[in-house]
Amino acid sequence: MKSRSTRVLAALLVAGWLLAAPQLGMAATDTQINVNTASAAELASLKGIGEVKARAIVEHREKNGPFKSVDALKDVPGIGDKMLEALRPQVTVGAAGPAAPAAASAKH
Repeated sequence: MKSRSTRVLAALLVAGWLLAAPQLGMAATDTQINVNTASAAELASLKGIGEVKARAIVEHREKNGPFKSVDALKDVPGIGDKMLEALRPQVTVGAAGPAAPAAASAKH
């Protein structure tokens, strides 16, 4: 009886996680990420950007200074016109958006 209860509980936990996952994903796209202050992990959370491109963005920023515009992301190897247009609504280079204070405090 105990193992059946454990399996039922595990199934309920997995079902709850699966139901919550899309909502968590939507929340991440509701705010823009500042590419001049974001960590590689934060950048990797963007749709279309994986760990490799996120590191490339950070390396480019460290080598060349902050991005002056979102269009300047095209200077990063692997980011072309199509990817830039997909990223445009997800990123900013200017003043911090609503998510920036939380991101800044998460670094500490």
